[in-house]
Amino acid sequence: MEWLIPVLVVVAIIVIAAIYLWATYNSLVQLNVRVDEAWSGITVQLKRRADLIPNLIEAVKGYAAHEKAVFENVTRARAETLAATGPAEAGVAENHFQQAIKSLFAVAESYPQLQASQNYLQLQHSLVDTEDKIQASRRFYNGGVRELNTKIKVFPNNLFARNLGFDEREFFEVDGGAAMSEPPRVQF
Repeated sequence: MEWLIPVLVVVAIIVIAAIYLWATYNSLVQLNVRVDEAWSGITVQLKRRADLIPNLIEAVKGYAAHEKAVFENVTRARAETLAATGPAEAGVAENHFQQAIKSLFAVAESYPQLQASQNYLQLQHSLVDTEDKIQASRRFYNGGVRELNTKIKVFPNNLFARNLGFDEREFFEVDGGAAMSEPPRVQF
């Protein structure tokens, strides 16, 4: 009978460890799915914005036909955004897009009759709304990444999380934050 107590203690430790591993694994799966869902939300909003851009360009083109370089830059940035496959690429593409769209808006500001156009105003409002949704999606994604990365890094999870197939995820950061604060330069 004396051997029964140590056996029960070992069995209890194994059961507690198994329950902890099971609960941790499930929470890592949930966080991983949440991050995937958040990234999907970002790509939906980036696609929505990319679909608005050709309409906005067409609205501005009629007034500013001589601004061909601006339109080409916006089109190139749009294609780069659509081609981005991960947070790092999307961050670089987002930076290029921000610069290009600021140039487009700067050109539009030079044409008062364009600013009064109902079609242009509606497109601009839709684009601003989409930008707000992208920012919200980005915050949601980065929050999920923060939770997942923290859960992977804390002890004792860091001992087995990677072995279970969980890796840290990248934050969605826009490169060149200082460059986004500079006003666009438009030369005629």
